[in-house]
Amino acid sequence: MAILVAVKGWDPAPWVERMRARLPGRDIRAWPEDAGSGGDIDYVLAWKAPAELFSGLGNLKVIFSLGAGVDHLPPVDRHQDIPVVRVVDPDLTDRMTEWVVMQVLLHHRQHLAYAAQQEQKRWRDLPQPAAKDVRVGILGLGVLGQASALALASLGFKVAGWARSRKQITGVECFAGNDQLDAFLRRTDILVNLLPLTNETRHFVDYAFLGKLARDGALGGPVFINAGRGATQVESDLQLALTDGTLKAASLDVFEHEPLESENPFWVMKNVILTPHIAADSDPESLSSYIAEQIMTFEAGGKLANVVDPATGY
Repeated sequence: MAILVAVKGWDPAPWVERMRARLPGRDIRAWPEDAGSGGDIDYVLAWKAPAELFSGLGNLKVIFSLGAGVDHLPPVDRHQDIPVVRVVDPDLTDRMTEWVVMQVLLHHRQHLAYAAQQEQKRWRDLPQPAAKDVRVGILGLGVLGQASALALASLGFKVAGWARSRKQITGVECFAGNDQLDAFLRRTDILVNLLPLTNETRHFVDYAFLGKLARDGALGGPVFINAGRGATQVESDLQLALTDGTLKAASLDVFEHEPLESENPFWVMKNVILTPHIAADSDPESLSSYIAEQIMTFEAGGKLANVVDPATGY
């Protein structure tokens, strides 16, 4: 029963080392160096692995996605009978929550304006609204979205969330479905996007979408924060909105094409905070324990947790 670590752009060694520690005696391999013929591989730990890899794994039982989403996997694999397991881990959730809260606070506490004043050696305090007067909206209320919503609510922000289906979260106003999307946007000063990438959410956030955000808020204009998936936003529309005043500012961790091209206008926009897709890094130490436990449960006849529904893509 071989386990293959198939990652692109990452060093597979830490994953192999930790999986061997948690499943001693198992045959743990790294793609592409020692994948072998593929016929004896039962499990794949994948991040941006190519489609041709999976086509040669005739004995494959489970695919474990090494990221919060599964859109990095070849689409064909989600329509086979092989289960794809999402990562739902406290460490990853905590990392995402930290990043989201940090970005909301940076905009709330006017970090960009103070950074500009620092460059000018200008000492001037700015009027500061209270958290209770700022309306944050979370797009996507899965595990990550719910954790971020609760953390922001605990700081006093007026938090709401939107999802395709109805959710109930204490202290968070919940909107659901297309019928309630506009109402959700109209009450939102800071929009946090944590949607997965599916056929329905691809290019979901466009210019018209951003134009529906609240314009009467305490921050003087709406802010967009994206740590979900880059392809859920139309980047040319986002750049226009940041230029013409439709958006006051943005924090972006994800982009449709990564790494971000050097000529991309986002790099030089004074009202944009960029990070290189690090909001919720996948930690081999933490996630290997999660995956090892799933494998042992599965082999003992138990059910896998957090299996992706091929119909929804999450």
